[in-house]
Amino acid sequence: MKVDLCFDTLSSGFVVCVFCIMKIMKKFFVLLLCLSASFGFNMAQTCGKGIKVLQLNLWGGTSKVSDGYQGFLDLLEEVDPDIVFLCEISGGQRFVHRVIQDMKQRGKLYYGEAFDLAVGFLSKIHPEKVQKLCTVPGNEERTMVKFLVAAGGKEVAFYSCHLDHRHYECYMPRGYSGTTWKKIDKPVTDEQAVLAANRLAYRDESVAAFLEEARKDIACGREVIIGGDFNEPSCLDWQDSTRHLWDHNGAVIHWDCSRMLLDAGFRDAYREKHPDPVRFPGFTFPAGNRHALDRLSWAPDADERDRIDFIYYYPACSSLKLQKCVLVGPRETVLRGRIEENGSDDPIWVPACVWPSDHKGNLAIFAFAGCSR
Repeated sequence: MKVDLCFDTLSSGFVVCVFCIMKIMKKFFVLLLCLSASFGFNMAQTCGKGIKVLQLNLWGGTSKVSDGYQGFLDLLEEVDPDIVFLCEISGGQRFVHRVIQDMKQRGKLYYGEAFDLAVGFLSKIHPEKVQKLCTVPGNEERTMVKFLVAAGGKEVAFYSCHLDHRHYECYMPRGYSGTTWKKIDKPVTDEQAVLAANRLAYRDESVAAFLEEARKDIACGREVIIGGDFNEPSCLDWQDSTRHLWDHNGAVIHWDCSRMLLDAGFRDAYREKHPDPVRFPGFTFPAGNRHALDRLSWAPDADERDRIDFIYYYPACSSLKLQKCVLVGPRETVLRGRIEENGSDDPIWVPACVWPSDHKGNLAIFAFAGCSR
């Protein structure tokens, strides 16, 4: 009897223990499902259809275009980007928070920040960390905004920027000053003279500060994507093949910012997909915006068209794959102060909305290795 009683007691205890363990496992399983669902949301955005990144200068917070703000909201609804690099914001945080609320009314959930700067971002994916950094002494207003998101099973560092607009010396070979915006005696085509004048701006210092920060991300295994208005052309666009086009007047110039980024292993998204600058010049400024309330041309007697808005990316461990990159904006361009048809082969998504800017934007779609599209 004593043995049977002990056995019954042990059996009952064992059953209770198993029952408790099963309850704990059930709770753990439910928690795991919740985490999987949350992770799956990000994966659905980044693996199922790629992650869609839009870059755009908003030209005084869309204030320079009739109905420009509504046009910007319509653009977000039509293009439906996951990440948006914004610059030339008017009102900083107020502007971004207004956009977030208005897009919520349209059924689109975005997060975003601007730190009361003229640069900011929007993201459908909740950012893990947001910072303002890469500040350069003497050019504090050009601080970048960095944010981290979990995408494709990895952490991605995004940087939104708007580099110094002063000393815009790609005008010098065209016979204009990039400081006063007035005509000069004759075009300056000597590369060293142009670069010396160009370096009076803080653009190269900003890129150097970015690269210092980005190296930390790369060391952590993060993918890195930067986008914005660089206010400087690409060295890939001012080579032998283009020296006698677009009023380059024979100049071949290795512009600093693009050279620094390319030398550091970054890739120019538009040029990766469209490497021929003659067939695909990719001009982003000035855009032929027929709704503009302000002037579109700063050198009306020259061909001032250039590609100064970019998305660059660093594919750590080669897991970040660029699927597509196109321009977004009006098909028309501005040539010698007049809006004209674009004669290039550039792929341009022409949205149905009122275009809110004097720039075209860039739209890049990325996927991650191991993700099916």
